[in-house]
Amino acid sequence: MPEQQPDGGAIAGTGAGGAMDLAASEAATLDKTPGGPGGTGPSGKPRSLWSDAWRDLRRNPIFLISGLIILFLVFISIWPQAIASGNPLSCDLSKAQEGSQPGHPFGFDGQGCDVYTRTVHGARNSITVGVCATLGVSLLGSVLGGLAGFFGGFWDSILSRITDIFFAIPVILGGLVLLSVVTSNTVWPVVGFMVLLGWPQISRIARGSVITAKQHDYVQAARALGASNSRMLLRHITPNAVAPVIVVATIALGTYIALEATLSYLGVGLKPPAVSWGIDISAASQYIRNAPHMLLWPAGALALTVLAFIMLGDAVRDALDPKLR
Repeated sequence: MPEQQPDGGAIAGTGAGGAMDLAASEAATLDKTPGGPGGTGPSGKPRSLWSDAWRDLRRNPIFLISGLIILFLVFISIWPQAIASGNPLSCDLSKAQEGSQPGHPFGFDGQGCDVYTRTVHGARNSITVGVCATLGVSLLGSVLGGLAGFFGGFWDSILSRITDIFFAIPVILGGLVLLSVVTSNTVWPVVGFMVLLGWPQISRIARGSVITAKQHDYVQAARALGASNSRMLLRHITPNAVAPVIVVATIALGTYIALEATLSYLGVGLKPPAVSWGIDISAASQYIRNAPHMLLWPAGALALTVLAFIMLGDAVRDALDPKLR
């Protein structure tokens, strides 16, 4: 017989089955709390943090504007010929530094190359570096930081000291030293450098988020019921600890695009004949007085791209942070 409580309720039972029923009942009660992050939707079913975040994002004009800009940038990165059919490496010295002309709205650079074509084609390398570096940094940093935060102890201490060492390395100086010996003109050495020096930030975010998540009651209940470490990490901790990582990674994506342009400007990032906004800005800097259009368009494209990703990151942060609701 179930044991009766003073208010007439009954304990569901004893042992693992009772604990599971009690945990499920409490979770359902919390998820259906009106106004909370897991409130009920129009159908009466409890909403998750992600569904609430998506609902808020769709109503946020900053997210919509930045999202449209980013979609356009991704489109021209994949298919630049859709809006710029010319060859970015085709140049005519007789037209060097000339301004806007019919069919060439941005004018020509110091080598007689079409600035419009080079600006459009330069988006591919910049977006590729930003996306690949962000994915690599997020994956490596999340795995190392998440494992350190979950297991703690000796490995957590070792990782923390290694993280401190990497934080002490100046990014620009590290790029000048490490990339100066690379002769490849592809994006992969730059991506590898960014992953090498960029993972500690994500690692610390993931570590702190996992430490917070593993102290919650549902994780303790799963541990008491005999759940394995892998199951707790994948099913209970990761879905509830990944939001801060997504926010930081989204904002960092724009930072990596700006970093690639900076390294290319300094001559250690992408190298000719690769097409990059940083390379074009570097080449145009010496003609800024006589032909400012050479600098204006690639610099404007870079600024717009970085701004779009920062705006997107701010919108995602506002949607995923329950404190801002």
